[in-house]
Amino acid sequence: MSTQKVTLRVYRGDAESGELQDYTVEVSEGMVVLDAVHQIQATQAPDLACRWNCKAGKCGSCSAEINGKPRLMCMTRMVDAIKTAEGGPILVKPMKTFPHIKDLVTDVSQNYRNNKKITPFRPAPKGPDGEWKIFQYEIDRAQEFRKCIECYLCQNVCHVLRDHHEFSFAGPRYMVRAAGLEMHPADQGDRIDQLKEELGIGYCNITKCCTEVCPEGIHITDNAIIPLKERVVDEHYDPITALFRKVFGKKAPPNPAP
Repeated sequence: MSTQKVTLRVYRGDAESGELQDYTVEVSEGMVVLDAVHQIQATQAPDLACRWNCKAGKCGSCSAEINGKPRLMCMTRMVDAIKTAEGGPILVKPMKTFPHIKDLVTDVSQNYRNNKKITPFRPAPKGPDGEWKIFQYEIDRAQEFRKCIECYLCQNVCHVLRDHHEFSFAGPRYMVRAAGLEMHPADQGDRIDQLKEELGIGYCNITKCCTEVCPEGIHITDNAIIPLKERVVDEHYDPITALFRKVFGKKAPPNPAP
């Protein structure tokens, strides 16, 4: 099996200070960036801090910025990283949006605090037969949002958080979670006021940067954020719709199957 030597330029340091440091690794067929980082830990820098877990693109732990683009290290092949480096070293940095802890590890705990703000699932009463009547198209609509692996790449690229540090906005990941609950056909929770006030949905100006980096292909902007914005507008700025909702309830009964 042929190998080649490649230079990784990895950020080393803590919250106080740091710098980029070069490491040479032996790259073989099929390697991903996480493999190269593990090789550095094993042979050159055992104190290199890196968060990872499944190495299968399903836990979201190994998020980083590779050649300037937010990616999962376990899903970024070295051959692709070499190409995007355009003849230079492969640049590996921690996510920029979150407070830095050490090397490639950042503090993402703010996301968990945002998660606690969201009203949890509140089931509607079941029918006379003890079951909910749910159509497949309703399941399909909400199921997309269950694919989120909480890698926080969408949070990292959101310019409201990244550039403006406006943490009154919960971020795209929590718009996805709210959408998954709001669009669940058996849920009766009401999160419209939360979206407007606590979660700050009004800060999002739908640039779709979050959708572009999602490793699970979730249409965050089109299928989650925009529909939620429409619901907030209906509730707070459309007097006719607001009256209808007060009289008939938050969610209408399911439509007949198409």
